[in-house]
Amino acid sequence: MEIDTPIPLASRTQIPLTNATILCCNCGASIDGTTSAGALCNDCIKLTVDISEGIQREATLHTCRDCERWLQPPNQWVTASPESRELLALCLRKLRGLSKVRIIDASFIWTEPHSKRIKVKITLQQEAFEGTILQQTFEVEYVVASHQCPDCAKSFTANTWRAVVQLRQKVTHKRTFLYLEQLILKHSAHKDTINIKETKDGLDFFYSQRNQAEKFVDFLTSVAPVRSKRSQELISMDIHTSSKSYKFTFSVELVPICKDDLVCLPIKLAKQVGNIAPLTLCYRVGTSVNLLDPNTLQTTDISTPIYWRSSFNALADVSELVEFIVMDIEPTGVQKGRFFLAEATVARASDLGSNDTTYFTRTHLGGILHPGDSVMGYHLSGTNFNNPQLEALEESNAHASTIPDVVLVKKYYERKKKKSRNWRLKRMNKDEGEMLPRKQDQERMDQDYEMFLRDVEEDQEMRSTMALYKAQQAKKLKDQMEGVETASVAGTEETEGEDAPRIDMDELLDEFEELDVDDDQ
Repeated sequence: MEIDTPIPLASRTQIPLTNATILCCNCGASIDGTTSAGALCNDCIKLTVDISEGIQREATLHTCRDCERWLQPPNQWVTASPESRELLALCLRKLRGLSKVRIIDASFIWTEPHSKRIKVKITLQQEAFEGTILQQTFEVEYVVASHQCPDCAKSFTANTWRAVVQLRQKVTHKRTFLYLEQLILKHSAHKDTINIKETKDGLDFFYSQRNQAEKFVDFLTSVAPVRSKRSQELISMDIHTSSKSYKFTFSVELVPICKDDLVCLPIKLAKQVGNIAPLTLCYRVGTSVNLLDPNTLQTTDISTPIYWRSSFNALADVSELVEFIVMDIEPTGVQKGRFFLAEATVARASDLGSNDTTYFTRTHLGGILHPGDSVMGYHLSGTNFNNPQLEALEESNAHASTIPDVVLVKKYYERKKKKSRNWRLKRMNKDEGEMLPRKQDQERMDQDYEMFLRDVEEDQEMRSTMALYKAQQAKKLKDQMEGVETASVAGTEETEGEDAPRIDMDELLDEFEELDVDDDQ
């Protein structure tokens, strides 16, 4: 069987494959017909297709001038700083049609602050045709309109409060309220108040909601020894829906014992709180009343429930302090914390040159007193007190002999007049009511405030719980011109002597508005 010899065939020429090319129906440019959508080139798609169609290019934002909050429809007011993420989110929510496209980027465009305009640049991305994704950038202009929020409207309208906190203390001075005011300012506990009114024995804080007043009462309970009672008054009632409207009143009473007060405890209570001597000195008031026996340096705490169970008043306050001169002092070597026990011989400053009467006493100020220093104290010998606890102490056989002639309280520093302090405190804006204080009342208030400032300088422990700010002369002049209520320098203010305590600049804070650069300077 014969087999044919294979005959080689001529190889075919490979023809290269090419895409179908068509012309753009708009401009006539050559484009790939397999991938083009709508027979349009890329440039014509950008010119003819608008993916931002239906999206607003102008909108209005409402802001409240008083609280600087922004309206988020329908009726919510939110806090947002300029060019913040919160404000940008609020701007995007104001635009209709953004839910149908994809947002790639959004940013603010700088505008003049006084122009009342906000510009936002938005970058969108959307599929224009099948397989064709288009990205586009455009600008939106917002007009800032002023609109008063309901909370601020209530604050400027009389009798619109729903809850009031009546803070009272039955003492003759305002030093406790001045210290409590600094705690409130430091922790911003008064931010929800719509009005603060000053009364004879305290302050009234008005709120638009009951839970805000309850929160403030909880704050007072956490920083001071207080007791509170709540009452409510029916304002209106709807008989159809059984809905009622109430006004709530919270009565908060502070313990009528202040720092540096002389306290005579009931003998029974003194035995219950550590068997301390009944005649004590109050050296601190926190959430409880802290007492010190200057003869032994023994300390004790009187909690709020214990005090109100058997309440008592102070035997003498700081208005009855007398100036003494230290003639001799001898430390005993006993120390407890910042207190040093010492035996001192003192004489009244008013008796020098007229008689040679001296008094021997024990004091807790052994670490800071030296012969020749002036010290403030209570003169008990020859003084009549209308106090039932002291009468019981004098009739007691065990404690009658322990009553000293003099109880020293704090060192007195010489101060020279007419020089301002390098620090200042903030004050709350309070409504003094229709009648301004009388001249003698104003002088007493200025004297109480000056004593409080001296206590701040002398007591580092008290100073650590407060916010002290640097006093700059330009800032003080500006505040005086604008009527801003500050508390840096009083008209009768005095400056420290050589040995008087001073506040370091490291303890003072800078306010943000004081960090601005003034072009005129």
